[in-house]
Amino acid sequence: MTTATTRTDVAAALTDLLFTPGLELAEAVDRHFAPDYRQRTDGRWDNREEFTAHIAHLRTIIAGGEIQVLEELVQGDLYADRHIIDARKTDGSSVRVEVYLFGEFAPDGRFRRIEETTLMLQGTDADRNIGSAR
Repeated sequence: MTTATTRTDVAAALTDLLFTPGLELAEAVDRHFAPDYRQRTDGRWDNREEFTAHIAHLRTIIAGGEIQVLEELVQGDLYADRHIIDARKTDGSSVRVEVYLFGEFAPDGRFRRIEETTLMLQGTDADRNIGSAR
């Protein structure tokens, strides 16, 4: 069970990863994700290195945005939420994605594992894989 007094959450993590200009990617990842972190998005598993490559790619196509947490639950070292990401892309278009997420915290309060599925609410066909694009 998690014993950390402070834990991350999806809003803090995504804000640092995608919507905080000037924050180095390595620092943002270290702040919110344990060394053994792994993530499954829409059926595809990534380790921390692959996840970081995904975020590095998103940083090249996303100019800004916000996250709205609709529901959130923490029980022991388990985490679940439903959130919407509204992203403004560098080409001027917008993407809106609803995410259903289940996760697990490491003892230090960072995410150890996330499994999520995404539902695109707004965007083009080319944006359909934005949750795992590289």
